[in-house]
Amino acid sequence: MSGLLTKLSTIFALLSLTAFGGANAALPELRRQIVVLWGLMDDQTFAGLVALAQAAPGPNVMISSVVGWKVAGWPGFLVATLAMVAPSSLLAFLTERTMRRWSAHGTMLLLRRALAPVAVGLICASGLVLARAADSGALTLALTVFMSVLCGTTRTNPLFGVAAGAALGGAASVIGFPI
Repeated sequence: MSGLLTKLSTIFALLSLTAFGGANAALPELRRQIVVLWGLMDDQTFAGLVALAQAAPGPNVMISSVVGWKVAGWPGFLVATLAMVAPSSLLAFLTERTMRRWSAHGTMLLLRRALAPVAVGLICASGLVLARAADSGALTLALTVFMSVLCGTTRTNPLFGVAAGAALGGAASVIGFPI
């Protein structure tokens, strides 16, 4: 068990330091580590845990807690949460102090402008990886494309899409339509 906890702490600590744009930006690499490299769960389980963490009220970083709990129970929950939160919090604290001191310097302004598209790209990659993992049929693919367009072009709350997807999925399974 201690080897598994060490593995979880290493994975989440490294992700914590590279998740520009928040926990959602780290989802592709988290999936790669947890599902592909270590085989700690399958794609469907991972996608379900991401959906659960997104639907629950609270910060997006809850995905680390949920994955840690699924992999190693309560000890995994604690280790994954602390490993995801502590390193990035310390880095954010130190960065804020440095940026406050050097905020007018040209390098800091350039760094801010350079990291914004990196964060957007990582978040878009997260959406693509999750869509590929969750979409197993024509219905789920159509729902993903529809909700991506709807949320990208309007200010519609994505929870309406989650509810509609659940209703359509339930109805499809009742009538025997492959999901």
